[in-house]
Amino acid sequence: MPKHEFSVDMTCEGCAEAVSRVLNKLGGVDFNIDLPNKKVCIESEHSMDTLLATLNKTGKAVSYIGPK
Repeated sequence: MPKHEFSVDMTCEGCAEAVSRVLNKLGGVDFNIDLPNKKVCIESEHSMDTLLATLNKTGKAVSYIGPK
């Protein structure tokens, strides 16, 4: 499965939980949240656009870093 890395403006554990919540709701994803570096690595068959739109639901600033 393709892996995508995103930068997400997370400042606390609550932010990381919000990211987990939206990704778990989407389904079909394996992800790793790196809170200190504000990165989320997602392994999924979903398109990058779908993943980006999902992460944007958290209300945090999100940008696509690239494939991992």
